[in-house]
Amino acid sequence: MNANNIESVVARGESLWKSIYLPFETKLAEKLALSHPNLPVHIIQAHYGNLLSDPSPNMPGAKVGRVLTSIVAIASLRAQTGVGPQVLSHIFGLRKAFEDDSYKAEGEQDVEGGRWLASDEGSTWILNSIDAIVKAIGGSEGSNFAPVLKAKL
Repeated sequence: MNANNIESVVARGESLWKSIYLPFETKLAEKLALSHPNLPVHIIQAHYGNLLSDPSPNMPGAKVGRVLTSIVAIASLRAQTGVGPQVLSHIFGLRKAFEDDSYKAEGEQDVEGGRWLASDEGSTWILNSIDAIVKAIGGSEGSNFAPVLKAKL
């Protein structure tokens, strides 16, 4: 993000945030602000605007799209420990993409199997698949990103 693109980054972040969390987007931002007043600004601009939303159409590069972005977010968060509410919110975000048809927004590519992945069975499959990968990599220690802490008593 720089002075030349800050407005478009903020707009993309707010648009994606609303797409995922509407009608609770304002209430969620207010709840985040209780932890720190800049937290919702940072999350919406840096995470949703810069990281999770597709770059502006003027930028070269691959377009990930709304559905695959949700799947990547679910997988990345599931591979950690202690972020269950965030995993759940991105599962709801994936489902919402099909409920409100935002998966069909202008420029979005259809993701084969996307509707199934957004179902109960598909979401369970995503979670179980990530858990199997984490177990294969981390063994009994849990995730390689945030190992399960055990009492030393």
